[in-house]
Amino acid sequence: MAGKLTCYPVNHTGPNPQINNKTRVVAIIPARYESTRLPGKALLEIAGRPMICLVVERALAARNVERAVVATDDQRIFDAVKSAGYEAVMTRCDHKSGTDRIAQVAAVLPDAEIIVNVQGDEPLILASTIERAVAELVNDARAGIVTTWESMEAAADVLNPDVVKIVVDDQGRAIYFSRSPVPYPRDAARTHGSLEAALRNDSSLLSQFRKHTGLYVYRRDVLLEFTKWPQSELERLESLEQLRALAHGVEIKAIEASSRSIGVDTAEDLERVRRIVEKDSSEFRVSSSEFVRTG
Repeated sequence: MAGKLTCYPVNHTGPNPQINNKTRVVAIIPARYESTRLPGKALLEIAGRPMICLVVERALAARNVERAVVATDDQRIFDAVKSAGYEAVMTRCDHKSGTDRIAQVAAVLPDAEIIVNVQGDEPLILASTIERAVAELVNDARAGIVTTWESMEAAADVLNPDVVKIVVDDQGRAIYFSRSPVPYPRDAARTHGSLEAALRNDSSLLSQFRKHTGLYVYRRDVLLEFTKWPQSELERLESLEQLRALAHGVEIKAIEASSRSIGVDTAEDLERVRRIVEKDSSEFRVSSSEFVRTG
């Protein structure tokens, strides 16, 4: 799968793969080759296929997603996706985030009302999670974005700044995202001497925390506006771009994911996912032809 990297300059949108602009709901999957902890992870094989292709299949398995497009700046990823029979677009290589990358593709899809951002390293994401998130945005006229969360499994996750926490109100709307433990159980921390001790001695505290997961469903106009806004101060402090949307008054609805997924960031994550897929290969071995849709 090795090949020459094609990197388009700032003012080049990349080749247009004759996208059919009549599709209403489009999943766009950002994928880069470079990764600090696991280089080339998009092309690492799971059950004999590149991981990125499994992600495409999961997105297309969602019944309210009409097509899926991989957005990449790497020729190797582009070629692997196309050779598997799926859609891919070469994007600019100077994007600062996956959101900017999908926005470049969304910009040439004027009739796509809803854009689903599926992370390219989430090969176990359930189609039902995507379906429910899309349906939530369709049914909630006030929301500009829908995202997902999972319950916390361990105290270590609460204390880990790499695990993003989300706080929601009684209507399921996001109030804040943080790398810090929020909401902070002050009385329990005082009683036990520290938050760490409180979590260790009272496991019920875990239910107060929600882990934010990486699925986003945008109204297309919100996505395109979002990428034009400057970073907010809170976004810079936390290094969480979703805080930019909150700072600009975008309502973000958050729903619980149908089940836990595993983001592949390390070699250990990859082996774990491989074991899960190989254990139940009938669920994940989906033919390319079954899910290729042309709108």
